[in-house]
Amino acid sequence: MTARDRAREKDPGVRGNGLRSVAGQVFALEALIALLVIAAAVFITFYQARSDSERDAAVRSLAVAEAFAKAPGVDAALTSPDPTAELQDRAEATRRATGVDFIAVLDRDGVRYTDSEPELIGRKATGDLSRAVVDGDSFTELFRGAPNDAVRAVVPVVDDRGRIVGLVTSGVEVESITHAVQGRLPLLVGAAAGALVIAVGGAALVSRRLRRQTHGLGPAEMTRMKEHHEAVLHAVREGVLIVGPDRRLLLANDEARRLLGLTADAERRHVSELGLDPRTVELLESGRSATDEVHRAGDRLLAVSVRPTLPAGRESGCVMTMRDTTELAALTGRAAVARGRLQLLYEAGVRIGTTLEVVRTAEELAEVAVPRFADFATVELLEPVLRGEEPPNSAPASTEMRRTALSGLRPDQPLQPVGDTVRFDVQSTPMAMALSAGHAVVQAELAAAEGWREQDPEGAARALAFGMHSLLTVPLLARGVVLGMANFWRADTPEPFGEEDLSFAEELAARAAVAIDNARRFTREHAMAVTLQRSLLPRVLPDQSAVEVAYRYLPAKAGVGGDWFDVIPLPGARVALVVGDVVGHGLHAAATMGRLRTAVHNFSTLDVPPDELLGHLDELTARIDDRESEGPDGEGRRREEGITGATCLYAIYDPASGLCTVASAGHPGPALVSPDGLVDFPELAPGLPLGLGLGDVPFETTELWLPEDSKLVLFTDGLLEDRVRDLDTGLGLLRSTLARPDRSPEQTCADVLATLLSPSPRDDIALLVARTKLLERERIAEWEVARDPSAVSPVRNAAAAKLVEWGLEDVAFTAELVLSELITNAVRYGADPVRVRLLHDRTLICEVSDASSTSPHLRHATTTDEGGRGLYLVAQYAERWGTRYARRGKTIWAELRAGTGDAEPIVTAVPDLDALEDLAW
Repeated sequence: MTARDRAREKDPGVRGNGLRSVAGQVFALEALIALLVIAAAVFITFYQARSDSERDAAVRSLAVAEAFAKAPGVDAALTSPDPTAELQDRAEATRRATGVDFIAVLDRDGVRYTDSEPELIGRKATGDLSRAVVDGDSFTELFRGAPNDAVRAVVPVVDDRGRIVGLVTSGVEVESITHAVQGRLPLLVGAAAGALVIAVGGAALVSRRLRRQTHGLGPAEMTRMKEHHEAVLHAVREGVLIVGPDRRLLLANDEARRLLGLTADAERRHVSELGLDPRTVELLESGRSATDEVHRAGDRLLAVSVRPTLPAGRESGCVMTMRDTTELAALTGRAAVARGRLQLLYEAGVRIGTTLEVVRTAEELAEVAVPRFADFATVELLEPVLRGEEPPNSAPASTEMRRTALSGLRPDQPLQPVGDTVRFDVQSTPMAMALSAGHAVVQAELAAAEGWREQDPEGAARALAFGMHSLLTVPLLARGVVLGMANFWRADTPEPFGEEDLSFAEELAARAAVAIDNARRFTREHAMAVTLQRSLLPRVLPDQSAVEVAYRYLPAKAGVGGDWFDVIPLPGARVALVVGDVVGHGLHAAATMGRLRTAVHNFSTLDVPPDELLGHLDELTARIDDRESEGPDGEGRRREEGITGATCLYAIYDPASGLCTVASAGHPGPALVSPDGLVDFPELAPGLPLGLGLGDVPFETTELWLPEDSKLVLFTDGLLEDRVRDLDTGLGLLRSTLARPDRSPEQTCADVLATLLSPSPRDDIALLVARTKLLERERIAEWEVARDPSAVSPVRNAAAAKLVEWGLEDVAFTAELVLSELITNAVRYGADPVRVRLLHDRTLICEVSDASSTSPHLRHATTTDEGGRGLYLVAQYAERWGTRYARRGKTIWAELRAGTGDAEPIVTAVPDLDALEDLAW
């Protein structure tokens, strides 16, 4: 037996064994917890399995009962003379196939026709079956009663006429469920035992590790260890204070007493009575943690660290350690300044240039510098830079700048305000010297700056009286060109700027200058794009009588897009309303928008329906995109500029009928506001966006009938969508804003933008509001003409009488001439039916329609030709004329200027009107 073993026998407390040791107690506690947790898990799992089995039995029973009730022939068998004979074998076969314990077929009164136990046939089933018999509901229930407790399902049997002719019950007995669950119990108990073994093994490993770490120390040995620790504590060269929860000193080692000058009776006294520095007392009383905080102790600087003695959330004392850092204070201060400058440069990179606005970028530079580098900061920029133009290269042009930003510790300051012109005419001023040298210049003592005082004596006197005593000025250079300059001033900070501040100021100014130059370039490009886009949009809407129109167009803050709109008068007093959006931003998108708008104008002269016009526009857009993709870098350029298609909404409104025909190429549909304020978003065939190369997919039109004084609101998606709202929210706001009757289109536009416009829209916004008008029925005259040359004269005479009624006698002859030619041509070469319509709008519109698609052509007849002059005469007398094709047939129209008193055009001799009917085109 060794000496250590004999010591253990004499002093059992030396090494704790069994439950007397900390490790043994931990092992017992962990084993007990594991046992309780596993037992609870077994209990919960068992009852959960039973609940799952009951639920599965209910689902299976209901499925079997419904399948049998709906099986072919079951309803007929229930109405047969002997349902038992026909259904008993089928029910038993189904029960054995599906694994349920019973299937019973009952009549409406619950009497069994079939049952898994034959002796129950003819007996009435117990339980409430009224839900199935009366209500016709299928249901499951936990049934308790004779013959056995079971989970059963009840399903009514319905014949072809919808009558309930019987019931089918199916179920699983509770005893079967219990047996199934109990069959899992051995596996569950085995798993629990395995888990318990693993938990106990883990607890044993933890206990063993704890015993190894504590070395099984007993109370006596722990006491001796405490004595040893105290001896070591007083030997270290770092001060240690231990403070109790009541903020009284419990222990101070020798080094702490030396550093803090503590007396021998300092222990058990409150920390406020120890004569410590107030900041040190506040730290100890606050209970907060600290790491290497610098505190004074007489003429020493101490690096202090504080940690609580107990975990957070419990009333605790603390341990404070300290070391003398007086000799390192200067070096530490310089390192802290350097770290602060690096951190400030990092923050400058993050905070300067968050927007692409020149003024805001200059303000961000001034805000970053105050108060961590300067007490006041000003930024002056050249006038061309503020406008987005290239800065001048000449030195004289850089001596006059505009103050753009000013930031300071106090609102009252003696410096020139933002917006003032700042000049540097005196070459000896720090500003002029910095611009000339191209680097930062420091003026440690402003009172000694003669040139600065000479430049502005009154301003210099105010600044000195305010307390300004030091200045650091640095030019803002980008690509070697001066953009402006930044001035940093100190008034409240006693230390002046020094040479060590120059490199930091230059680095800060260099980063800001790059951001300002980027903002200047963006300002220039944005202004160019906006100018281009506005030049491509309609400046003045054309005169027309079909609708009263108001519009708004707002470019995006972040970049010009391709939103556009247009109002195009069409023949027959009609008008086309157009709104579109080119996908992408920038100059390319604006130029593409201009091309599309021009194309729509050109295609509208063809007077085709909206779906055909969008088809032509789709082909044109695809060709534009194909040309943009040509060349080695074409695809990359197209992808970078974002031109991947466009959307367009084209609507034609006819004031004579109130009919509006609309087609969409991937564009949001219009809002329709009735005269009483009811807002509707009619469903349109959406169509695909333009330029996707899917021209084989046709566009579709939608016809809307608009009462007079209705409002048709066309818009782009930038009005509805924003960073803080989605499309549905935008539509809701638009609906509520438009649902106010008795407003002009102009007021409607203003109200819509006031409600939906965000402070910084990320996309262009185009809004077009058109209030419809109807042509008075008294200003419309229509006739149907028979396919007989003799029918021309009566219609012509009736038209002349109508013109006299309208007070248009001055154009009566011209109108009769035009109508004679158009009607005669339709009678001779057209197809039935032939119709004539006169519209009295701003002009007199003569329309002749027939079912033929043959188009007349203007030609010049020779002197020997007997015909061929008719269309030439129409072209000479009419302001405009043309052909409009419909789904079937065509309409030839001519517009005559009404009520102007203008002289008729000089033409060759014209025979009488009856003779004109014999002429041919």
